[in-house]
Amino acid sequence: MSKWSTVKRLRRPSRLPIDPYILLLLGTVGLAALLPARGTGADLASGASTAAIAFLFFLYGARLSTREALDGLKHWRLHVTVLACTFVVFPVLGLAARGLVPVFLTDPLYQGLLFLTLVPSTIQSSIAFTSIARGNVPAAICAGSFSSLVGIVVTPLLAATVLGGSGGGFSADSVLKIVLQLLAPFVAGQLLRRWIGSFVSRHRKVLGLVDRGSILLVVYTAFSAGVVQGVWDRVSPVRLGGLLAVEAVLLAVMLLLTWYGAKALRFGREDRIAIQFAGSKKSLAAGLPMASVLFGAEASLAVLPLMLFHQMQLMVCAVIAKRRSHDPVETDAEEITVPDRAGRSRTEAGTGTRSG
Repeated sequence: MSKWSTVKRLRRPSRLPIDPYILLLLGTVGLAALLPARGTGADLASGASTAAIAFLFFLYGARLSTREALDGLKHWRLHVTVLACTFVVFPVLGLAARGLVPVFLTDPLYQGLLFLTLVPSTIQSSIAFTSIARGNVPAAICAGSFSSLVGIVVTPLLAATVLGGSGGGFSADSVLKIVLQLLAPFVAGQLLRRWIGSFVSRHRKVLGLVDRGSILLVVYTAFSAGVVQGVWDRVSPVRLGGLLAVEAVLLAVMLLLTWYGAKALRFGREDRIAIQFAGSKKSLAAGLPMASVLFGAEASLAVLPLMLFHQMQLMVCAVIAKRRSHDPVETDAEEITVPDRAGRSRTEAGTGTRSG
């Protein structure tokens, strides 16, 4: 069976529906708007949200295969390129967007946009779109995993550096919360992977539902706090339209930079596809829990740009992946025709031009 026969089985339907999980997230936001948690209920929801965040990062640690990560280091140029796009180019563009305040964005929306540029890349959608476009799927898997791993440490540090006191005050207490809620559970998951790794693999679907349910709880808690404190009174439809326009430009710039930048660095087609999809995305699953820890009561506005960008990137990248799937596939060698000793023509492999 050829490699692309396997890829075809991985492809999603060509039509482009709205991600059902986004509908669940929007429903959760609506529930928080109508029935926000108050008083004792808010305290219980906050405690459950804290536990859910810790459990999420414990599962992240338990799922990440150390051996796969080490094997992926062999393609270090690609991974360095994706990390640079995720944690250098994106934040630089986010800082440059400061000039759009207050014409297009309010200051709270800008802080959320800036936070968006700091979170790690996605894993699942990067792999899916790379597969559809016939790119380097193993590289996309490793690149997404590395980005998530690095983001657990780098995203809070970058947030503390570029957001300053606007993210709820990055004090020693904030650093302690990050360590206890994010880093410690992740390390525990890695240490226990030897014993629970097979269990996690066997029950991946069930634990995936637990993942998503935990994130919904985090969203409900964050938006409930925002509703109770009246933060949504500061957002108008015009401002939301401005935010969408800014995010559309941001996504377009990153898609162009990752594609043509990878070409300038002499990556082959398959690697360029992996770089484009892994280097232009931001993870909603990783960003929401981090925002809850870093922003506290202001988390509802902080995650709004990320939620909108997440759906936008899915829709746009699905179209791009489908178009890429029809591109001519590069080969490692080109065939040339030469005469044999009997004067009959035959083919020989010439030197290919693909780099990686």
